[in-house]
Amino acid sequence: MKNFLGIIFLFFSIICFTQDKQPKVGLVLSGGGAKGFAHIGVLKEIDNAGLQIDYIGGTSMGAIIGGLYAVGYSGKQIEQIVLETNFITLLQDKLPRNSSSFFEKESGEKTFITLPVQSGSLGLPKGVSKGQNVLNILFELLASVEYIKDFKKLPIPFFCIATDIENGSAVLLEKGSLPMALRASSSFPTLLTPVVLDGKLLVDGGVANNFPVSIMKSKGMDIIIGVDVEGRLNKKEKLNSVLDIMNQIVSYQMYSKSFAEKRKLDVYINPEIKGYSVVSFDKKDEILQKGIEQSEKFASVFKELALKQTEKKERKKLNFDTEKYFISEINLIGSNNFSRAFVLGKMKIKERDSLSRKEITKRIHFLSATKNYEKIVYNLTKKDDDSYALKFSVRESNNNANIKLGIHYDNLYQSGVLLNYNKKNVLLGNDMFSLNVVLGDNLRYSLDYFVDNGFYVSYGFRSRYDHFTVNSKFNPIVSQFPAISSINLKYTDFTNQFFLQTTFNRIFALGVGVEHKYVNATTQTVTTFNNENTTFDNSNYVNAFGYLKLDTYNKKSFPTKGYFADLNFKWYLYSSDYNENFTSFLQSKGTLSFATTFFDKLTFQMTNEAGITLNEKDSDVFDFYLGGYNENYINTFVSFYGYDFAELSDVSFVKSGFSLRYAFAKNHYASVMANYGRLDNNVFKNIDLFKDIKSGYAIGYSYDTFIGPIELKYSWSPDNNTNYWLFNLGFWF
Repeated sequence: MKNFLGIIFLFFSIICFTQDKQPKVGLVLSGGGAKGFAHIGVLKEIDNAGLQIDYIGGTSMGAIIGGLYAVGYSGKQIEQIVLETNFITLLQDKLPRNSSSFFEKESGEKTFITLPVQSGSLGLPKGVSKGQNVLNILFELLASVEYIKDFKKLPIPFFCIATDIENGSAVLLEKGSLPMALRASSSFPTLLTPVVLDGKLLVDGGVANNFPVSIMKSKGMDIIIGVDVEGRLNKKEKLNSVLDIMNQIVSYQMYSKSFAEKRKLDVYINPEIKGYSVVSFDKKDEILQKGIEQSEKFASVFKELALKQTEKKERKKLNFDTEKYFISEINLIGSNNFSRAFVLGKMKIKERDSLSRKEITKRIHFLSATKNYEKIVYNLTKKDDDSYALKFSVRESNNNANIKLGIHYDNLYQSGVLLNYNKKNVLLGNDMFSLNVVLGDNLRYSLDYFVDNGFYVSYGFRSRYDHFTVNSKFNPIVSQFPAISSINLKYTDFTNQFFLQTTFNRIFALGVGVEHKYVNATTQTVTTFNNENTTFDNSNYVNAFGYLKLDTYNKKSFPTKGYFADLNFKWYLYSSDYNENFTSFLQSKGTLSFATTFFDKLTFQMTNEAGITLNEKDSDVFDFYLGGYNENYINTFVSFYGYDFAELSDVSFVKSGFSLRYAFAKNHYASVMANYGRLDNNVFKNIDLFKDIKSGYAIGYSYDTFIGPIELKYSWSPDNNTNYWLFNLGFWF
């Protein structure tokens, strides 16, 4: 009924215009988060009718949709942008894993909560996301009007609304950087951090004025079309989360003001989007359809109004910017704590490069991954010789320390809570410090200090204390005492390393170093003549080591493509020698794996491992031990389905593992796994790799959650008719 009365009123308004007066049409789009996708249906219907919009205003998502239309994108093009964009990744500021440094790939990706430490005190983040990814895509999409600083001069004049967080007043944005204005207008509290513009700290415009019809009236528009995707205040039983409560609080003033604004409209369009929320980004197809269905009811109105527009501006089709820009000059503003060489080196940008907007975004990802910056913006200025000056403006983060939390459970280490403290610029401007303390059934810690010299040789220090107690078919004992089926093994490792490292393209790392290692391994199951625990080793070692690593996996957990390699050697030079029979020996171990995906859901992953001791040694403690399943084994322990932890052992081994993983739902996986291996004092002798093959198999279910993977697997081996249930929860550490 409301739609019918609105249409009748609009026809009356159109008739009132004389033939020699062309009505000026304004379009106002409200905020509403993901619900704002419904605006696109109205824009498509406006395009179909040939209706010219003379002014656009909007708030939050309405500002973003309206801004894209104002610069020249059609409704259909905006629909394409929305459908091709992963908004969850965008809003969470998730970066491609290949943007991360090698240090972050190795020492990070273990936690799910990050809290800033400022002036020695623990704080809370200003928002879930800094919004850098949002800013990046806006700079890409709005490239054609980068030089326009007065929004009245856009192909369609435009304004948007933000809120001054200091006093709650509405701020009219119609000049300056359009990407920054849209980013400010859409800074939903708690979801995106506020934006500083012209000395004001700005958040989502919906807080102060979510439906700026009065401002559009002041622009001299004769007919104003308004699209309303606001929700309604919820009943108490619907307020079930922090986001629900925050949205309710923000909405009090919004709805009361919007009610008065709606009465000033000539055409009021209100898509039926009840049941969707501001974060229903996974329902974008449904919301788009709701907008289309509602706008079709106004098709005749738009066409009638379009007939009154006898003089129309030519609306040129705006294509997506794929041009490559030849960079002849690079300027950097705002980098106080990091050198120009560091910043440009991280982005891998230099003068005489030819880069598209998308390529510049990828380079910004590299710099964002350092977590040194609150904001990174850029602009390209054409020079007289048709080359471009590229200017970066950065705002460095004053938060260089964090506390991170993670949880984990597995069959070996049992339960553990990870407390991670990490800090940058501890001693030098380009250093990183990370301390992991694991509290739980087995106390552990790891410490990393790394000085990143970029293209030059970097260096660092690692320290690790590892301890576990496990009932195991530990081969050195069980093989000697057939009556004993398993032993209680207590194993302690304390390792300190100093190393030199150089990296290439964030995927290769090459390093050498020296190491001190203390190992203590005992059991109470078998005692000595003096009724004391049997000690396998209780010695200090001094070693030299080297490694070559490659990591191009697109994800740490459940990768769907990429390669991984870890090739290393260790030369045991000296030992305090608990057994008093130490001789120096060299040991090498390597892992090569890859993952590839078929039909978008089925991933095949293959992992090959091998290890060999190149000269005789007198202690069994550094034999290779295969069995069980963990991704955080240390030293010479290797996982192997179908066997108990450390059940197989010898001085050399080869192993091949195969996995088929099917993603039957989002983040849900069903897996089938097989591994085959051989152990001997020299498995490579005579290249007889297929003799005495050990085999094991497993099937499992996995769920990738925000706290890390949850995995339940059933494994068995036809060699020994045994089976095991394997369970782990959370990121591996």
